[in-house]
Amino acid sequence: IHTMDLYYHIRSPPCQPVVFLARHLGLEFNHIVTSIYDPADFEVLKKVNPQHTIPTLVDNGHILWESYAILIYLAEKYALDDSLYPKDVCERSIVHQRLFFDSGMFQNTTLQALLSHLRNNPITDEHLAKVKRGVEIVEMYLTDSPYVAGQKLTIADFSIFVSFCSLDMMKYDLTAYPNVQRWFAKMGTHIPDLEPT
Repeated sequence: IHTMDLYYHIRSPPCQPVVFLARHLGLEFNHIVTSIYDPADFEVLKKVNPQHTIPTLVDNGHILWESYAILIYLAEKYALDDSLYPKDVCERSIVHQRLFFDSGMFQNTTLQALLSHLRNNPITDEHLAKVKRGVEIVEMYLTDSPYVAGQKLTIADFSIFVSFCSLDMMKYDLTAYPNVQRWFAKMGTHIPDLEPT
């Protein structure tokens, strides 16, 4: 079994779904801890990825960055079946929609709220309203299904789970969202050795 290199930092939310999916799939990575703020790390990363972002995956000479692209690649190449990334066009389109929701709105909204929280800065009412809207949308996704994109666990669950980890770290109150609470607890069972944040 060959080892893949992953340039990453576990505190970086975009890196976390990739690490969690890899654990779920039982994949071995050579983890290269990379701080984009460290000049030496930055130079090393720049040679591999001219956009110098993390996560960056190197799999047998194939170089890929952007966490959503890496999730799709790992699921297509290494999953035992197509349940994580369905081949059915309609099912797959729902997975894409959930990923784009996270990429376009939710991940950044939750991350900015967490950063404000960690810096002891007040979170504006406008920003809190955006967070609440995102949570309400995910609660709706989970109304009639156990996972965010339907009846089966998919890569969309891993990315949206990390957005909720940001909220969990800031002790965001999810009592009004029973579907989210149930799903969030269940997600922990899909990731071996999930370290408590």
